[in-house]
Parts: sequence; structure tokens; C-alpha cells
Amino acid sequence: MQYYMPTKLYQEKDAVKKHAQEWCALGTKALIVTGRSSAKKNGALFDVCDSLTKQGKTYVIFDEIEENPSVDMVVAASRKGISEEADFVIGIGGGSPLDAAKAIAFLMYYPEDDAMSLYQAGKNGALPVVAIPTTCGTGSEVTPYSILTRKDLNSKGSIPHKIFPAFALVDGAYLAFAPKQVLYNTAVDALGHCIESYVNTNATEYSRMFVEKSLKIWAKSKEVFEGKRAAESSDYENMLLASSLAGMAITLTGTSLPHGLSYPLTCHLGLAHGAGVGYFQAGYLREADQKTCEELLGLAGFSSLEELDMLIHKLCRFETISEEMLLLCANEILSNETKLKNCPFPVDREKMLRIVGLE
Repeated sequence: MQYYMPTKLYQEKDAVKKHAQEWCALGTKALIVTGRSSAKKNGALFDVCDSLTKQGKTYVIFDEIEENPSVDMVVAASRKGISEEADFVIGIGGGSPLDAAKAIAFLMYYPEDDAMSLYQAGKNGALPVVAIPTTCGTGSEVTPYSILTRKDLNSKGSIPHKIFPAFALVDGAYLAFAPKQVLYNTAVDALGHCIESYVNTNATEYSRMFVEKSLKIWAKSKEVFEGKRAAESSDYENMLLASSLAGMAITLTGTSLPHGLSYPLTCHLGLAHGAGVGYFQAGYLREADQKTCEELLGLAGFSSLEELDMLIHKLCRFETISEEMLLLCANEILSNETKLKNCPFPVDREKMLRIVGLE
């Protein structure tokens, strides 16, 4: 076993402000990377800017990060950061801004490189990154991964460079402003991280520990996801904690088949990442060891695989996905050696078709 988690994480109310002196010391001028509106609505952007100003730091904002960020967008943001002479990067938002912030920090560290250096192994430098999550799914604030969309290939995937944020500042108060559908999709993503980390060739006692704790905490808000009660402040804190713990788990193991299967749904249909990942969870668990399946379902508060699948479908509001698209998903993952390697049970074409629901 091995364990490596260099990100310093604070989870508490007003984490950004309380620890401003520490994270602001990363540099003199920050490039703030975020989407167009959510960080403004939930107050995270104000907290960051106010903290930087009070600590005598300057900043520039790039607020054009799209869902499933593209390489082109990352290049544009990095060029702005370089021209403004920023020396650290702050990502605010869901997985898209946080993943983008890591790739941007890499390109800013190598200002003479072009976009293709993102996919060339051998360089591991990056400017310091601060990650402030405002959704409860990707766990990107504690992972070294950066998932980008390549429009030239009409595909998405992780860059090979491992870039851990220097700080993760986790405050449940921001999550209260997330639209319900965003909250549901990202909560399903966190659930998927737990399942895929546990049912994984690389699973260890450390990674399983994170999964078990994450699922128990995730289950505390299951009634919220089922529509039985309204969310409270403790739920938002628990959702973010479950997400961060799940992120720690996949940092140690990587994800498996459902994540790889989801990429065509995201690229071709525009389906939200968490929804795409959720679509294949029941199929994946159905093929796993039965005892393991029952353990995971019990930890998350489900009585059966059917109950899990029904809740995911309810939360993600799936429309009909064509057999042609599901077949594309199956064919692409069958050539993805990394995801296949992470799957702990043998997979042939027949089994893959069952996982995607075609048999």
C-alpha cells in the first residue's frame, strides 16, 4: 500500500477567510478561475477577492470556464494569467473550474509551451493552486487529476500530469446556492467515485477506508435526494465532506469503467458528467462480486441494486439513450486499457454490453 495526499484541506464555515493569511502567501498576484455566475451568487468569489485585498495581494479574474472545460479554454486562461504576471491560481466552482485551474497552472509554469505539452509526459511543474469547491461531486479539490475536453478529437480524458492543489478550502455554505439539478448530478458523481474506487484493482485498506466513511456520510442526506425532506446546513457540510473523501479514494485508485463509459455521453449528448457516470453504476455493480455489491449498497443506505438505480435515474432525469450511443460507449471503453486495467473482474464484449444495458 501507499498513501500520498499533499493537499492541505480546511473544511469549516468561512474557511476562505479564516485561513487567508496562509493561502494568500502562495504568491503576490492570483489568477482566479471560475464560471460565469455561480461563484458570484454563492459569495465564494467575494470572499476570495476580499481576502486577497486584505492580505495586500492583487488578482485578475477569468470567469469563462465552461462545463467540461476544453483545452482551448485552458490555453486562453493561461495566456491571460501569463500576460497579467499572476504567480498562483485559484479555482472556484465545481469540477470544471477546479480541473481547469490545475491545467492552467501547468501551462503558466511553462509559458513557452503550447497546448500539446499538456499531454506530454516528463514535466511535472505547476504554479500553486487553491481549490474552493462549490458542488458536491468531483472531489477535485483533493485529487491530482485534470479532465479536459479535446475538441480536435471529440473526446475527453485526464492529462498525464499529477497536480495537487496546495490548499482545499471547503465551506458547506456555498453549496446552499447550487441549483438542485447541479447538486443531484454531483452527488451521484461522488457516489460513483466511491463505487468505482472500491470495485477497483488498485483498492487498498486506505482507499476502502475513505470509501466506507464517504458512503456513510453520503447516506445521511439520502432522504434529501429522495425528496423526503429539505436540505439543512448540516446536509451541505456532509455532502461536501462525502465528496472530498470520495476524491481522496480515487486519488489512490483511479476510477474504473463507468467513468470511461460516460465520456461519449458527455461529448456527444452534452450530458452532465455526474449523470453520465451514474448511468452505468448499477450495471457495473451487477457484474461485481456479490458480497462487495451488498456491502456498498448497505453503507450508502440502499436495500437493493434496483433501489440504487431508481434513485440515480430520478436524480439525473435521464432521457432515452439510443442503442447506437450505448454501443459507442461500449466499443470505446473496450479499447481503453487504463479503465479496463482498473476493473477487478474480467470483461469481454458480452459482459460490457450487459454493463451498458444492451443485454
